[in-house]
Amino acid sequence: MTKRVLIAEDEPHLVESLSFILERCGYEVAAVTDGKDVFDRVVSYRPDVIVLDIMLPNRNGFELLKQFKSDNELTSIPILMLTAKGQEQDRATALSLGAEAFITKPFSNRDVVSCVDGLLKRYTDKS
Repeated sequence: MTKRVLIAEDEPHLVESLSFILERCGYEVAAVTDGKDVFDRVVSYRPDVIVLDIMLPNRNGFELLKQFKSDNELTSIPILMLTAKGQEQDRATALSLGAEAFITKPFSNRDVVSCVDGLLKRYTDKS
């Protein structure tokens, strides 16, 4: 079964780039660009992994991360925080709220694919 990745990112060129590289690796990809729409999209799409930007319009990634990790039905979805906010405090906050991984922008395509692959193997493969 094809694994689903949801990208929550407000920069169109990054959404396009991430979608392209992840689809090329065989993933089904959906994207959402506004923080207020992310939670509903996760509930309806049921991704296997979420790539979540911290700085989204209308609702930031930390608030969303906290909501996902406190929801019994969504807490097991691994979350990769992808952000320009690379300060150590941001990384510590993301990890303390339950993010499974953290990558700063600018990023290499290889690092993102490797991280998504690793999260899916670690958190969703039950075989």
